[in-house]
Amino acid sequence: MTTDKPKLRILLAAPRGFCAGVDRAIKIVELALERYGRPVYVRHEIVHNRHVVEELETKGAIFVEELDEVPENAPVVFSAHGVPKSVPSEAERREMLYIDATCPLVSKVHREVERHFADGRHILMIGHSGHPEVIGTMGQVPPGAITLIESAEDARTVTVEDPENLAFVTQTTLSVDDTAEMVEILKSRFPQIAGPRKEDICYATTNRQQAVKAIAPHVERMLVIGAPNSSNSRRLVEVARKNGVEARLVQKAAEIDWKWLEGAETVGITAGASAPEILVQEVIAALREHFDVAFDEVETAREHVTFKLPASLRENAA
Repeated sequence: MTTDKPKLRILLAAPRGFCAGVDRAIKIVELALERYGRPVYVRHEIVHNRHVVEELETKGAIFVEELDEVPENAPVVFSAHGVPKSVPSEAERREMLYIDATCPLVSKVHREVERHFADGRHILMIGHSGHPEVIGTMGQVPPGAITLIESAEDARTVTVEDPENLAFVTQTTLSVDDTAEMVEILKSRFPQIAGPRKEDICYATTNRQQAVKAIAPHVERMLVIGAPNSSNSRRLVEVARKNGVEARLVQKAAEIDWKWLEGAETVGITAGASAPEILVQEVIAALREHFDVAFDEVETAREHVTFKLPASLRENAA
């Protein structure tokens, strides 16, 4: 069969899309709706993806920014990004029924912060100001106990009162390479600095960045499917660009800039950890409408991670 469409080879990253923490968070909201009925309130976007949020809204979830928007006696779920300690404290004060959907790998960082604080160390957190995960992690200890490091320049210039009692943690969704640079600077300046027993950047962030690195040398464009407020999705765009390929972030197929793709014969596709596979398949379907498509999947890792649901919901899980 002949076609007038230009040929396009797609390299599809594997792994891509949902991670175990996102799967778990979405399942928590769905099971809460099954158990308690509509509506179930969710503080902040459960994960950073509008498609996911809108799907859950159709099932009866109501998303709010703060607990004071939640009516008395209504169940509330905390997002996968984690919350400051003040949030569950307030929920308990109000005798609210709450379910914590914080990713267990974020909870691990929270425990590290508490341990370092209990040991009398000042904590440097590598992360992005204003991100919900950073707000939640810094909120595990009193104000002033953590200093945020956002760049290599911050790492080079930060001053601390007691260099002998210092620790660092990181946001779980950072650029692996950029974070490694900042950690090296901190270790060279503060040789006694304590770090995580196992690195804080999560397996899914690392794996998705490695897949982009593997694909980048072989494509002319890279499409990253994810939300603009998704840290791990934005890092995938940065990793692609640092590895020599033009990259764009799109939330869905309707956002593809077809002029940008003109003349390209090879395109890489990946998706951030909060982007569902249906959005990937819609992008591929849209490309098929414009191009004569052939594609290969480039697998750099296999993921078998799963996380337990909260005990209060386990009996509902199939």
